[in-house]
Amino acid sequence: MKDIIKFIAEIVNVIHDIIMEIAARIGWQATDKDLHLWIIGIIGIISFFIVQAVFKRLAKWSITSISFIYTFTLILVLVFAIEIQQGITGRGNMEFADAVIGIYGFLLFFGCYVVIRLLRMTLARTIKKGKKENDGKQTRYNG
Repeated sequence: MKDIIKFIAEIVNVIHDIIMEIAARIGWQATDKDLHLWIIGIIGIISFFIVQAVFKRLAKWSITSISFIYTFTLILVLVFAIEIQQGITGRGNMEFADAVIGIYGFLLFFGCYVVIRLLRMTLARTIKKGKKENDGKQTRYNG
């Protein structure tokens, strides 16, 4: 896990250096804070427009899908925060496999939720269909 974080940090550092070099070459006297403002701002607003378009489509289909994406994102942040915290404090082992198994845990429990929900929906539709069929039939009493 430490190696993965170091690798990602190195990629970010290289990109940072490239952007700083480009800014210097075009004569922009940008500070590190200026770059953070512009780069994160641009990445954020582009991401917002993409997410907005995707979520609008998903909302027409199911709010559950939006809830899943939000929760999955939260879980990703949480499991990696826990692993990083373990690496910093030395309490527990900082391992990528731990993060992956935590994510699998969420997916497993969410999968169970989806199966239960589908069973409930199927049962409700079957009962509703049965009631409609029975309501359509007229019974005669020959007594």
